[in-house]
Order: sequence, then C-alpha cells, then structure tokens
Amino acid sequence: MGDPKGFMNHTRQAPHYLPVEARLANHEEHIEVLPEAQVKTQASRCMDCGVPFCMSGCPLGNLIPDWNDLVFRGKWREALAALHATNNFPEFTGRVCPAPCENSCVLGINEPPVTIKLHEVSIVDHGFAQGWIRPEAPPVRTGKRVAVIGGGPAGLASAQQLNRAGHQVTVFEKNDRAGGLLMYGIPHYKLRKEKVQRRIDLLTAEGIELRTGVTVGGDLPWDQVKSQFDAVVISTGAEAPRDLPVPGRDLDGVHFAMEFLPQSNRSNWGDTDIAALHPKKQRIWAEGKHVIVIGGGDTGSDCIGTSLRQGAASVTNFELLPEPPGDRPANNPWPQWARIRRISSSVEEMTERGGEVAFSLATKSFTGENGKVTSLTTIQLDWKTGKPVEVPGSERTWRCDLALLAMGFLGPKKNGLLEQVGCQLDQRGNIATDAKTRMSTVPGVFAAGDARRGQSLIVWAISEGREVARCVDEWLMQRPSLLPAVRIEAFAY
Repeated sequence: MGDPKGFMNHTRQAPHYLPVEARLANHEEHIEVLPEAQVKTQASRCMDCGVPFCMSGCPLGNLIPDWNDLVFRGKWREALAALHATNNFPEFTGRVCPAPCENSCVLGINEPPVTIKLHEVSIVDHGFAQGWIRPEAPPVRTGKRVAVIGGGPAGLASAQQLNRAGHQVTVFEKNDRAGGLLMYGIPHYKLRKEKVQRRIDLLTAEGIELRTGVTVGGDLPWDQVKSQFDAVVISTGAEAPRDLPVPGRDLDGVHFAMEFLPQSNRSNWGDTDIAALHPKKQRIWAEGKHVIVIGGGDTGSDCIGTSLRQGAASVTNFELLPEPPGDRPANNPWPQWARIRRISSSVEEMTERGGEVAFSLATKSFTGENGKVTSLTTIQLDWKTGKPVEVPGSERTWRCDLALLAMGFLGPKKNGLLEQVGCQLDQRGNIATDAKTRMSTVPGVFAAGDARRGQSLIVWAISEGREVARCVDEWLMQRPSLLPAVRIEAFAY
C-alpha cells in the first residue's frame, strides 16, 4: 500500500469524454488521456484491502491491488507483468470493459471507487509505448496440435495460452480479419482497430497460425479438422441474433445490428467493399436517415454512436424494459454488479442531438412504401406486476428510415458446424460442456466464450479462453497443467 492516506487525501478523477461535437466529427477514440502524475495519484487511492473484492468482481481475477501499488510507485514494467499475469489483452478490457471490478471496490461502499480501469489501460499503453510488449515464442514444442475455431477474444486468448504451453495452434476464422466483435462489432471510437491488429500480429509472431476466410463446417469440412488436430476448441461466439417477428419485418431498412456495425468498421479501415460480410452484400448506411435502434444494451449503444457519426438525421432508442433506478435497489447490494441506469457516451451524444431513450416500449409493426420501411408502431408497457402488460390506447407511430435490431443473441449459430461435430447443446442453445474440464460431449472437443456461456462481456471471453486452454493442456498431456487457473468468484458479473 503505497499511500495509506491516499483514499482520504484524493477524490476520484476519471478521464472525461471529449465534447460531443468534437467526438462526433470523427471515429477516433473519444476519451481524454490523463498525465502520468494524475494516474499515479489515482492509484494511491487503492486501500490494498485485506479482502480485495475488486479481484472477486473481475472474471479474470486480476491482481488489482498489486498493480495499483506498482503504478503509484512508478514501477510500470513490474505493473505490466502483474497485469499480463491474468489478462492477455488489457488494452481491450481497459477500453471497453464495464469494469465490474470498480463496482466491487471496497472504497466504493461509501466513496467513489478507485479508477481501476484507468490504471489498467494506462499500464498497457505505457508498455506498448516503451516497446516492452514483444512476441514471446515458447522455448519448446510438445508435438501436439490444437485447432481453435473462432478468432474472437475467447479464441485468441485460448490460442495464446495453448501456444505458451508449447502446443502448435491454428486459429480458423470465417471473416477476412480475426478479432471477432473486437474487430467487427465494437466501433472504432471505442477501440481503434489498429490496436486489435497490433495484438493479433503479436500472436502470429509467437508462432500461432491464423487462417482467415475459412468456415469450418462449410468450405472446410469438420472431418478434415478432426483428423488433423489432437484437440479442438470451439469459440465461435453467440452470433444468432434475437429477431423481432412482427408485421413488416421483411421491409428493406430493417436490419440486425451486426449487419450494420461491421460495415462502418470496414469503412474506417478503408475497405472498398464494406458490405462484404452482409449475407446479401447489401450496403447499410445511416446518413440522412431517421434511425431507430431497438435494444438498450451495449450493441444498441454502438449502433447509436455509429449512426450519429455517419450523419443520421435523427436517432431514437427503444428499450423494452422499464428505466433502471439511479441507485442500487435493496435486493442488489454491494459487491454485486449494480443494476442501475448508466448513460453511455453514445446515448449522451444522442440526447445532445435531440434524440431520446424510450423505456417500456414494444414494437408492434413496421410499415413502408415500395418495399422500404418508412415508420413503425409501438405500444407502451406496464411492468408493475413484474410482467409486461400493454397499455390500451398508448399506440404511437414513429418515422423510421432505418431500424436496427440490437436485442441480444441466442447462442451460437446452427449453420452446420455443431451438427457435424455432434456435440450436445444446453437448454439455452449453447454448447454443453463438463463444468470442470470444459469438454463437450464429444471427446477432444472443448468450448469457450459466448458459444459456451451465452452472450457476455469481453472480459468473460478472455477468462473463458484462458481456462479452456488449461483444461485442454491437461487433457493432452495427461498431467496437471502449468497454465494458471482463472480465479472466479460466485458473484462475478
């Protein structure tokens, strides 16, 4: 504990977002970078608690008090080592994780919590700036080959861990770039894609083979993969979107969020064919349109910010559930994740431009002209009984040229691979695995990330990837793995 009175002498000072108009002018990351002295001061607020609940709130079990103290002391290289000990990609989580660790900070019981996320991203950015983060190839190879199907954060984390154990790893990714939602879901203004590619380049330099544009179960039959590898990790994500089966759903201009967001990212990359990933190769762009985003989670927020940056005429957000409270309810005590209303930077931008978040609203139908959507109709919901009840006479028609469905995901897509593998699914449609070994019902086939646990956070994906790698290593070598186990508490978000 570097400064025993730091939490008493200093208040929380987290980085601010840039002004709305300044950040809407481009797709650059829009949060200020604090000077090193200020970061050290914020790190001094960590109390080095006897029971560090921040670590329990983190799905990775990050050594938060350790690297807080090291930052305060200016020992950046040691802080980087402590950070990388539990997190393969802190430059991602330090930018886009909602920081459940801060919700569990002991100081947060009666004071603003420690700025843990600030210290995390400051450490890793300092490490890259100093040239300390370099490829680390394993000194020996085991002769075992592992296939990882899906190049998102769970797949990449498992690949790096398995490579460190000495196994030869090949990652199969159906898209033309690896990264999953890091690359094609999260907008540039939250996570610049050069930072994603920088980490992917490090992984390939460490000896991981990356094969993009390959769909296992499609153009590459499962039997070929099964015969060439000693173990397989399926980390294809939860890509099956929740649909909205109402009249007019088939009108042009009604799209899933993940048909829209990748195109903006490809445009920012400078790609000429931004619609390459769309099933119908249809270009979706918000410029000049009245956009309605249906769904109030992170994906919906990303659609809002992206639409505004593309020059939408207006943006409105619908949320099926009632507005969350401003403070923790009695049944949601510390150190649990606080179920309160949070206003994202994108929602702030939308309201600044005259848009709104409409809560307790159900979409009943879309209407259009010449096959294109022009409006939609909603009805207000009453949640007093805990279940949604439509309010008579509350129907409303909204102008809409582009509707983006961001209502969550229903597990991995059932598009051939899982049927060919023959693994069982759980009641939620995810890949069923043994709780301890992470192996599916097919010997030698493991699962990780959203494909196993359902849609979740990037920090959970990395946690899943690290843990499945340890399990695969133990199964391959028939001995306890030297890879670290992930420390997960029951209440981790």
